Amino acid sequence: MAVLVTGGAGYIGSHTCVELINAGHEIIIADNLSNSSEVSIERIKEITGSDFKFYNVNLLDREGMEKVFSENSIDAVIHFAGLKAVGESVEKPLYYYQNNVTGTLILCEVMQKYDVKNIVFSSSATVYGMSEQVPLTEDQPLNPINPYGRTKLMIEQILNDLFVSDNEWSVALLRYFNPFGAHKSGKIGEDPNGIPNNLMPYVSQVAVGKLDTLKVFGNDYDTPDGTGVRDYIHVVDLAMGHIKALEKVMESNGVNSYNLGTGKGNSVLEMVTAFEKACGKKIPYVFVERRPGDVAESYADASKAKAELGWEAKKGVEEMSEDSWRWQSNNPNGFRG
Repeated sequence: MAVLVTGGAGYIGSHTCVELINAGHEIIIADNLSNSSEVSIERIKEITGSDFKFYNVNLLDREGMEKVFSENSIDAVIHFAGLKAVGESVEKPLYYYQNNVTGTLILCEVMQKYDVKNIVFSSSATVYGMSEQVPLTEDQPLNPINPYGRTKLMIEQILNDLFVSDNEWSVALLRYFNPFGAHKSGKIGEDPNGIPNNLMPYVSQVAVGKLDTLKVFGNDYDTPDGTGVRDYIHVVDLAMGHIKALEKVMESNGVNSYNLGTGKGNSVLEMVTAFEKACGKKIPYVFVERRPGDVAESYADASKAKAELGWEAKKGVEEMSEDSWRWQSNNPNGFRG
């Protein structure tokens, strides 16, 4: 099966490309490299021993996307491409709506033109907003609190409406929790531009000496150690979730949403301790004020993915930390090293 992977050079996209090739699929990557590197594409080839087509193209470039579809016989799309920094989305909402929503509209229009109606969409647990309910289930109200989360929800709604208009479409909406870890080889991993937005890449950059101190936002939550609890999932487990979702969309029509998480939470301090054990170093940290909008606990009910996709997360925080440290220590400056 030939699968177009938009954003396939990125963190989750690159790991998914490896697993797609391992599963015997042909891949085509479309990525404008705005938050990724062409080096990751070469590393995917190294890891898998396979070659594939890569198009340096923006989804907003309709002519460029038409070229991708006209030159390849594509069976399905896994759609990762999009801007993803919550803070930046608050500062530049129009940029996020234009890139994420309009880009997806153009992708869907081109898919429709070339009669490709199978898509796995990279959504996010941010669509749930500030829900105090845990674990989070797919059928609870969706109320994202920032432009990034709202772009994800808008795209979910667009894909739902697309199916209503044409029942030949088959769509999987994958709502991830907190991806962490890296490929066992240490060749691909998370390589954020500038200061990391998320906890664990920040921790790993403190460990490797790029940043001085970790700021822990709040130590007075109603949790066992006072710090926020989140659901951390190994990026390879997450990649395998996409393979299972792809199998689902190829065998049935409709729209289905799935949480991809471990189903349990770990606190900030538990994650710091796990990473200290993996890297053999102390991670200096200071407590600072809570961030607006942060809830005490957020973790997934992933039972639907287990029941309908036959998928569940298998790797724990120790393995996530070890794999992440192998990547970070081998590539202290990421792909730009």
